[in-house]
Amino acid sequence: MTFVETIGFMASLLSVLNQFPQAIKVFRSRDTHSISLVMYCIVVACISLWLVYGILLYNAPLIWANALSLIPITYIFIMKLRNTIIGKDKLSI
Repeated sequence: MTFVETIGFMASLLSVLNQFPQAIKVFRSRDTHSISLVMYCIVVACISLWLVYGILLYNAPLIWANALSLIPITYIFIMKLRNTIIGKDKLSI
C-alpha cells in the first residue's frame, strides 16, 4: 500500500466512524434537541452525492466509505426529523 493509498484509507475510515458517536448518543437518549435539521439535510445530500459520484467512477473506496457513512447519518437525520414532526424539537436552523 502506497503512502497516498494509506492516506485515502485513513480518510475513508474516519469518514465512516465520525458520525457513530453522535448516532449512539441519539440512540441511547432519543434526544436530538441540539442537532441542526438543516445541517443533517445538507450532510445526507452531500454524502449521497459522493456515493453517486463513487458509483459513476466505479471507485470502491468512495462507494464503501460513503455507503457506510450514510448509516449513522441517515439514522440521526430520521430521528431529528421525527422529533421535529411530533413536536418534541422545534424547527430551527
